[in-house]
Amino acid sequence: MSATLRSPWRSAVRLLAAAASAVVLTAGATAPASAHDGGRHGGHGGDRATYYVSLGDSLAAGYQPDVHRDTDVSYTDRLYERLKKDDPRLVHVRLGCSGETTTSMIVGGRCSYPGASSQLDAATRFLGEHRGRVRFLTVDIGANDIGGCLAGGAIDTACVSGGLDTVARNLPRITLGLRAAGGGAPRYAGMSYYNPYLALWLTGAAGQATARQSGPLQDRLTSLLTSEYRGTGFAVAAVDQAFSSGDFATTVQLPGAGGVPLNVARICQWTWECTPYRDIHANPLGHQVIADAFAAALHRHHGGR
Repeated sequence: MSATLRSPWRSAVRLLAAAASAVVLTAGATAPASAHDGGRHGGHGGDRATYYVSLGDSLAAGYQPDVHRDTDVSYTDRLYERLKKDDPRLVHVRLGCSGETTTSMIVGGRCSYPGASSQLDAATRFLGEHRGRVRFLTVDIGANDIGGCLAGGAIDTACVSGGLDTVARNLPRITLGLRAAGGGAPRYAGMSYYNPYLALWLTGAAGQATARQSGPLQDRLTSLLTSEYRGTGFAVAAVDQAFSSGDFATTVQLPGAGGVPLNVARICQWTWECTPYRDIHANPLGHQVIADAFAAALHRHHGGR
């Protein structure tokens, strides 16, 4: 089956294999962005304020390679805009940290949080201090645990397996800690990831082989994240599905590249991979897609109300 995809990007399709090897969702160890409608890490929204707490890596922090810093285009910001329409009192507590792994989220070391040792510590402290007033909590984490597993254009499967073991060990500690601190009031949601390795498709036969090889590995990460989140009462934003990550069968026309699989085209359309920046991070369009996936997951998890 074939279709035509209109991409808003003027793609620079001459990707190097090395461009996709930097699959660490990071912009460096920077301080998290300030919370909206309040001071850093939540601030004060008044006695009647309610809260949306967002945690995660550089996707949550909104890193954009064209400005080389975290921005307010993150899916967490887009989701907040949507949630705030129904609750004008809602304050966004923005804790995402570029480069965060499941380990550093627990023990710290990437970003600093006043009065807290780590992102998880900052979140649980806030949840405890505002128990009953946090309405939403979202998290994306785990990609950086396997982010260094591409070497010489090939995927190191042993590296991936080790990273997945770390995620399986750490993620329940994160989610259970958040739920213990927040109680039953918040709606909790985590996410699966899109597959940045798919951009290697544009580098030739070897890259296409690696892109196909990445599919089952992506499936393992998605399965793990979905199982761990659901097992601890979190809704799951199916970002892998929103990006058509598994669809090698549908061919679409990508400007400048010709016919490519739909999943490859989505990466070019919704991330910076197929631009001169050759960067894995979602662009503003991609962040909106992720925000929509979270909104749908939160809606379903709340019984459609």
